[in-house]
Amino acid sequence: MSAAAEPDPIARPAARLLVLDAEDRLLLFRFVYESGPLAGSIYWAPPGGGLEPGETFEDAACRELEEETGLRLAHPGPVIAERRVTFMMPDGCMVSSDERYFLVRAPGLVVSDAGWSAAERAALVGHRWWSRTALAVATEQVWPQDVAVMLVEAGIW
Repeated sequence: MSAAAEPDPIARPAARLLVLDAEDRLLLFRFVYESGPLAGSIYWAPPGGGLEPGETFEDAACRELEEETGLRLAHPGPVIAERRVTFMMPDGCMVSSDERYFLVRAPGLVVSDAGWSAAERAALVGHRWWSRTALAVATEQVWPQDVAVMLVEAGIW
């Protein structure tokens, strides 16, 4: 008997935001999954998420930024990096993501969780502003792994 073939990952374009404060520290959220397919996973990641039908990357970036931080912008700023990656979503679905990373400067931002979904409230357990030095010695997983390289290559760090 042969094993069932794994289904192809679902295409999921996504907009991610590299939000920097006045000291050029990067905003990352801490995700902790206690149940489901990602149970036991702990990692830090920037705000962002998948595009909704008909959205541009820029539209999705603005929507995600407001939902996840409370910051409303008319335009998210420049794309400073792109990557393609395949990973498992919290519901167990495998996705192939075309990600665009936008640079947002937000001095004085106080992160609000008012726009978080129930799924976000279940997994997001905090946030932190990371300096380049602190990120280099992080003991927990950070996604994307090369986020510091993105900022260096963009001439930010």
